[in-house]
Amino acid sequence: MPKPVPTYPTQTTDNLNGQHSTNTIRIRGARQHNLKNIDLELPRDRLIVFTGVSGSGKSSLAFDTIFAEGQRRYIESLSAYARQFLGQLDKPDVDAIEGLSPAISIDQKSTSHNPRSTVGTVTEIYDYLRLLFGRAGEPHCPVCDRNIAPQTIDQMCDRLMELPDSTKFHILAPVVRGKKGTHKKLLSSLASEGFVRVRVDGEVRELSDSIELVKSYTHNIEVLVDRLVKKPGIEERLTDSLTTCLRRSDGIAVIEVLGDTSAELAEVLADSNYLRTPAKNNGNSSKPTNPEITFSENFACPEHGAVMEELSPRLFSFNSPYGACPNCHGLGNLRTFSPDLIIPDPSQPLYAAIAPWSERDNSHYLSLLFSVGQVYGFEIQTPWNQLTPEQQKVLLYGSPEKIFVNAESAYSGEKGYHRKYPGIIPTLERQYQESSSENHKQKLELYLIDQPCPVCNGKRLKPESLSVRLGQYRITDLTEVSIGECLQRVNQLQLSPRQAQIGELALKEIKSRLQFLLDVGLDYLTLDRPAMSLSGGEAQRIRLATQIGAGLTGVLYVLDEPSIGLHQRDNGRLLKTLLQLRDLGNTLIVVEHDEETIRTADHIVDIGPAAGVHGGEIVVQGDVAKLLEATDSLTSAYLSGRRVIETPTERRKGNGRSLVLQDAHRNNLKHLDVEIPLGKLVCVTGVSGSGKSTLVNELLYPALQHHLTHKTPFPKQLGKPKGFSAIDKAIVIDQSPIGRTPRSNPATYTGVFNGIRELFAQTIEAKARGYKQGQFSFNVKGGRCEACGGQGVNVIEMNFLPDVYVQCDVCKGARYNRETLQVKYKGHSIADVLNMTVEEGLATFANIPKVANKLQTLVDVGLGYIHLGQPAPTLSGGEAQRVKLASELSRRATGKTIYLIDEPTTGLSFYDVHHLLNILQRLVDKGNSVLVIEHNLDVIRCADWVIDLGPEGGDKGGEIIAKGTPEEVAKNPKSYTGHYLRQVLGG
Repeated sequence: MPKPVPTYPTQTTDNLNGQHSTNTIRIRGARQHNLKNIDLELPRDRLIVFTGVSGSGKSSLAFDTIFAEGQRRYIESLSAYARQFLGQLDKPDVDAIEGLSPAISIDQKSTSHNPRSTVGTVTEIYDYLRLLFGRAGEPHCPVCDRNIAPQTIDQMCDRLMELPDSTKFHILAPVVRGKKGTHKKLLSSLASEGFVRVRVDGEVRELSDSIELVKSYTHNIEVLVDRLVKKPGIEERLTDSLTTCLRRSDGIAVIEVLGDTSAELAEVLADSNYLRTPAKNNGNSSKPTNPEITFSENFACPEHGAVMEELSPRLFSFNSPYGACPNCHGLGNLRTFSPDLIIPDPSQPLYAAIAPWSERDNSHYLSLLFSVGQVYGFEIQTPWNQLTPEQQKVLLYGSPEKIFVNAESAYSGEKGYHRKYPGIIPTLERQYQESSSENHKQKLELYLIDQPCPVCNGKRLKPESLSVRLGQYRITDLTEVSIGECLQRVNQLQLSPRQAQIGELALKEIKSRLQFLLDVGLDYLTLDRPAMSLSGGEAQRIRLATQIGAGLTGVLYVLDEPSIGLHQRDNGRLLKTLLQLRDLGNTLIVVEHDEETIRTADHIVDIGPAAGVHGGEIVVQGDVAKLLEATDSLTSAYLSGRRVIETPTERRKGNGRSLVLQDAHRNNLKHLDVEIPLGKLVCVTGVSGSGKSTLVNELLYPALQHHLTHKTPFPKQLGKPKGFSAIDKAIVIDQSPIGRTPRSNPATYTGVFNGIRELFAQTIEAKARGYKQGQFSFNVKGGRCEACGGQGVNVIEMNFLPDVYVQCDVCKGARYNRETLQVKYKGHSIADVLNMTVEEGLATFANIPKVANKLQTLVDVGLGYIHLGQPAPTLSGGEAQRVKLASELSRRATGKTIYLIDEPTTGLSFYDVHHLLNILQRLVDKGNSVLVIEHNLDVIRCADWVIDLGPEGGDKGGEIIAKGTPEEVAKNPKSYTGHYLRQVLGG
């Protein structure tokens, strides 16, 4: 139940605004973006939810006003020296904010794009693991796995004095280990130093004898330093002999125990880490070998000589040359050209099968292939999959000898030349390294993949680091398993009392941070997962767990939809975490649409009433009861049940055809056979990490692209599919930006701008001046402003900071030159049209069907408030996705298109979800198929068919738990999705 908001005492302060409460945050005159001079008072140390329709101004108030002002004030409190590195932040358009705490933003754009960044490094758990292993770990030999520890002479003596009395032993100093040669100089030198005997390949021989060694064989030579019998009083002689031995052999002493091994002696030897039975060399000794004990005063394996530097945390850092794998430099992967991407369709003839050579003028490459074929016996018309493995290898990696290249020239009269054929992959590698063209490099990158490093097998660390253990585990044994399994292993660590004392604080931090990750529903992740592969919601929850671990109080946290990508089952765990952060003494402002979060909040601010220019006002604020009473709030209408998203009374039968994926086994998918009915709205559901995105984005879409274009390799982790002939187009609609520069905007993306430019070119003024359509394009020379290249802004590069966009001084953001702006349509210049909202544009161009139809689809998807020329980087993910949907809706349907949509409800309110569902149903009604990955119960219950994966995330997921209509899934007791569907379906 939400906690009641208490009444706080007020305190008078001498400032411009008179009295204010010490326990509130007061905002006066907020006008950032579409906010309409808002005055607002928020309670401190409470969970506050900002809600409202998409585009109403929630983020403008939370992030661009409150958080931005908190950041600006903090930076201004620093020294001038520190501020020069942080830059100057603009003051938000607000009159005053009082009672502001230091602010921390936890948004969805904070995912690191650094390939070296992992879940472990972001949460700092890996830093504590490095510290733990660096201070309490036990090094082992990478070759023989023997425990490595330096020993003093006193420790060696004590160890030997544990032998039973009367035990005979030799002290040997190894001077040659597995080296070829006769070693005459060494043997002569040993004799001159006063040594009498040596052991050569396991046999003791006198140095005075003529020792002849076979030069081509490898040999082991050890100097016999002393022969002793264990008895009291030999400590002094033993110490002297060991000192001589260690000095002569670079810190290694071998003790050969002679005679029969008694039970007491066997027990003592069994306790030694350095016990070994030497191998016979070259088969030249039939004498049985004696047990040996090897000591070392260095951090090195006494058997193999593997040297370990002294343990330190940097030894386990893959970002440091001291710990990183020398082959991949700590990345774990090597970027290499993939034969599968280079030859996406092996059934095509050779001249067309090689993708990077078939997309360009390839007469040179054709002559090369023809010449190689003449030497190795194939035609360039031969399909790739009919070539022998040897022929394929030569084509990919080159010929060992020179071949005659037939390259007859009509100009020079030459018939050809002799040269080695370099091979497809070496040629591409050379071009990639030497090319100065970014476009050419980007094209070549299409054929690059990340392959696990063959040296470290993707573990990122060098062998010496991987051989260190803490208890029974290596550091990678903890990072490559799921968070839940990792916590179990940390709790099961078998530590000595000394290790437990050293690692007490580090273990406490590791356990608490792992527990925080479990609490926010991320138990399926692994610590070594790259941060760049995380979704926005996952990255946000990781940062949330990190902040809880920091234990700060008195902080203002601003969060952007932390429930994104989270199954309803895990929502309660997330809310518990947010309340825990609040109870530490912090204020949380959460921009959220989730019903459970809204009902749990201490204070709710509903912004609206609609989006864009129709929003930016406070509709209602207070507790849940006050929100439900509001009659002019769309959020209240859906929460109270006055407006509802109707569940379909009948489910579509489909068109009778289906796509069948067989033996899907990528990532955590467990060899699934999946049937996807066509002509329906199909939802793929399941808890986070259960395998939904793997199935749809990594297997189904590439398989469809391979079938449709033959330019994408067929996924290897998939069996032969069925039913693909029923599809003629596959379209992915995700929340990625519609463009990354201000040149891209909704008008250009949807194609409506072409019709508008054509209309302007047909005006009397344009015809009189001889203007064509290109005059009204800001992407080509002619009508655009050349000072900014038609962008309306100039880009200032800030090196390590993000680029800054400054309004053009010449055109003042209009994008066009003065002459072009003089051409008007209904009194509007082309720049005026770009500044119109979609609704204003629809009214202006209502009589132009070519333009009006596309603008109407933008209104239908709920984007009537956005500006036609609004730069793409300023659109939210949900807005970008709906622009793409509108673009698809305006196209003529073939009835054989499948749309793959990943969590389309991200960032959408109840009202917007209602709009979205109407759009998706329209797409299906046209005969198309729509496949949606979704957690939103309103979308799932309105679907025709549900495929539920699980039962858990990570290794415990990857199975089909339920499939069928929402009613059928709701009846399945094993399905978490079904459990919540029963509640919303009234079952």
